[in-house]
Amino acid sequence: MSDKESGLKYKRVLLKLSGEALMGNQGFGIDPEMINNIAKEIKNVVNLGVELAIVVGGGNIFRGVQNSAKLGMDQASGDYVGMLATVMNASVLQGVLRKNGVECRVLTAITMNKIAEPYVRFRAIRHLEKGRVVIFAAGTGNPFFTTDTAAALRAAEIDAQAMLMAKNKVDGIYNKDPRKFPDAKKYDEISFDEVIHEDLKIMDTAAVALCKNSDIPIIVFDFEATGAIEKILKGEKIGTTVGGHK
Repeated sequence: MSDKESGLKYKRVLLKLSGEALMGNQGFGIDPEMINNIAKEIKNVVNLGVELAIVVGGGNIFRGVQNSAKLGMDQASGDYVGMLATVMNASVLQGVLRKNGVECRVLTAITMNKIAEPYVRFRAIRHLEKGRVVIFAAGTGNPFFTTDTAAALRAAEIDAQAMLMAKNKVDGIYNKDPRKFPDAKKYDEISFDEVIHEDLKIMDTAAVALCKNSDIPIIVFDFEATGAIEKILKGEKIGTTVGGHK
């Protein structure tokens, strides 16, 4: 069945989940209600026949740049701890997804064979072709690169048709913080170059540039909006689309 026949605009996508999205209204860790809601949304997406990969952040447990400075660590060491935090989140998400009947695999950029599979590009693609959700953990495996950059890299490597950026209580890209400025203007569509030149900070410049070079549109949306991912996959205008104006 073609994408058009299935009613889907995108058949293979990468979902970037921030660690903060897993916290819910907590100040730290993982909110059980939130992660179960996320699992249900993902299950609905998989049932549509979508090939779904996920990159999850670790900011709900440890933020490399911020915490390393506070603790007197060098940034590289802090970034490695942050990578381990993403593995913890990925493992929890995998467990909840499996409990909900969703087949999934965690692939890590740092080898830890007793916990997850090592990242191999063609292995990841094969899992997707078999209908399994793939969760990429440990970022790129290198310090000084964020999970935004890891998400853009993995999206390019698996030939994703779009990258979905799930935000916490922010429904798109604005010219300034809508939580601080009531007159903030929301963009329905914006180019890669505009995001970079206007320094909108929705994600790392390196990640935006990589998606531009790979011609992968980025869709920024509020994950708490029920059914948002399904609507995006079916071509509805949700949040803000970066690139993809063809």
